Parts: sequence; C-alpha cells; structure tokens
Amino acid sequence: MIVKMNRVNMKDFNEPNEDFIVFGRIVPTFVNNVWNYTEELFTEPYFKKYEDDEIDMSYVEEESKAVFFYYDKNKCIGRIKIRSNWNGFALIEDIAVAKNYRKNGVGKSLLHKATEWALEKNSIGLMLETQDINLSACRFYAKNHFVIGAVDTMLYSNFPTANEIAVFWYYTFNQ
Repeated sequence: MIVKMNRVNMKDFNEPNEDFIVFGRIVPTFVNNVWNYTEELFTEPYFKKYEDDEIDMSYVEEESKAVFFYYDKNKCIGRIKIRSNWNGFALIEDIAVAKNYRKNGVGKSLLHKATEWALEKNSIGLMLETQDINLSACRFYAKNHFVIGAVDTMLYSNFPTANEIAVFWYYTFNQ
C-alpha cells in the first residue's frame, strides 16, 4: 500500500533508509551527443549508508512537493521524495527501499506513484541524481527507461566522497 506522508505517518520517514553494497560503478561516456556507460565491478565491495534526512514539513503542506511511503502491513519499507523542479521535470530527491524488500517491485511501484504525481502536476518527466558507485540504483533506473542526461565530476569534490561522480538520470513522458 502506498500512501502520502502526513503529520501522523511522518515518523516513518527514515525507516527504509538502510545500507547497500557498493560492488561497482558505471563509467559514463559521451559520444555524438549521447550518454552511454559501461560497468566496472570492484574486487572488494563495501557497504554505504546515506545519512538520515530531516523531516521537512513543506512536503506535507506544499502542493509542489510530496513524499510517498510504501507499507507492508504496518511497516514502512519504501519511500520516494519528489518535488516540482524549475525545468518542468519532477525531481525525485530520494528513493529508498528497506534491504529485505529490494528487488521485489517496491521501487518500481514507487516510481509509478511518482509518475502519477508528476503527470498530475503537468511535469514533462522525472529526473534524479545518484552516484556512479551506486551501481544497483543505476541499473534500476536504466531498466525503468531512464537515460543519463548529465554527469558532474565536481559535485562531491568538497566532501569525503570526492571520488564519486554525480549522474543525472531523466525519464521524459511521451517519448
């Protein structure tokens, strides 16, 4: 069951935020105005976990923002955070699925909900950013018809993750 975040269920916001295995990266290439990529697998995988986010009430109060939770019975196992962006796309700021529920359709269901929301807002498509080292996420977006629209090698240069490259993925409606 997918429900919109409200004042009552907002306590569940960080529940699905769990670590993931970094086992490789994508290596983007830009040839003839088209982004492609190959994969590089690591010999020594490692775990990574994103920091928990602060709950932002504007995602309950403003029409141009939303958070949707995916529940299995009463347990929040997935989350997608989305907002209208200046360029006409709906920006997926975050998507998370609890470790034991990954690869079971939860992420795809959340993407469908984000698509419904974005279409209601007259967005031209979906966009998001992830890192090149989040190979599982990159594979997921590619499988769901997203394409790379940009790569930023400097976005994380001032952080301990300076070796990571930001990859911007896009899904345009009416392709």
